[in-house]
Amino acid sequence: MRIEIRVLRYFLAVAREGSITGAAYYLHVTQPTLSRQLKELEDKLGKKLFVRKSHHMALTEEGMILRKRAEEIIEMVTKVEKEFQSMEGTISGDVYIGGGETEAMRLIAKVVRDFQLKYPKVRCHFQSGNFDDVTEMLDQGLLDFCLLIEPADLSKYHSIRLPDDDVWGVVMRKDSSLAVKESIRRQDLVDLPLLLSRQAIKSGLSRNEFSEWFGEDYEKLHVVCTYNLLYNAGIMVKEGVGYAISIDKVADTSEESHLCFRPLEPKLASGVRFVWKKHQVFSQAAHLFFSEMEKQFSKHNGQGRDN
Repeated sequence: MRIEIRVLRYFLAVAREGSITGAAYYLHVTQPTLSRQLKELEDKLGKKLFVRKSHHMALTEEGMILRKRAEEIIEMVTKVEKEFQSMEGTISGDVYIGGGETEAMRLIAKVVRDFQLKYPKVRCHFQSGNFDDVTEMLDQGLLDFCLLIEPADLSKYHSIRLPDDDVWGVVMRKDSSLAVKESIRRQDLVDLPLLLSRQAIKSGLSRNEFSEWFGEDYEKLHVVCTYNLLYNAGIMVKEGVGYAISIDKVADTSEESHLCFRPLEPKLASGVRFVWKKHQVFSQAAHLFFSEMEKQFSKHNGQGRDN
């Protein structure tokens, strides 16, 4: 079974517009042509992709699955087209970088700044997300590089360890009784309502490093919420839901903010890795960006690239 890229674009247009009429107008094709292409696509797949409702066409469950895959395919095709276009003449193209919330992104930003001075026609695109989000896109070829906070499974990737570690602590309201402390110890967290990172739990921080840091009473922690990225967790903390275990310099703890950060004591820190797929074939733009990163960081503290 072969599905043409053009037909996937037709399908996505109908999914987005919610009607044959609107999609046909957007695509500059006739309605009968578009209807026929969708019918042939459904016949090939053996599944109904749309159901007609009173004023629009809605995706079936199978249609929603196809939409996700079609978007990934079209994005990949677009990326390939841009890569080949960039091979002609002046160096241009696109570099795709993903990562979670970490102060280490500041280091990447400095490389991007200098890189754009050398190659002004290269654009960098950033995708924020947790470990699962960005590594899925990296594995699918939709990202060139990712920033991952340790601990992380690096078995499929090469990596460069960045020089700065992320320090773990507690984000709390400034009017909290704990805010007067310079650091937070184990006994301070007993019985408090806590918000923990899902990435940290899944990747092993909460089960290993943090549980070891906390000691034998770890299982007694009162976890009221888990979070993906810290922005919404910060709102929860601000509204009095609890205390967020987080890395430093991500939540807004400025003078104008209602929040503050206090580090854990004894100190708990996580390294940050700049990673890419093993056997990755880079576009010209991505290869040049990688060269800049390697020049800046691969020999930091005598450490080279990790294989």
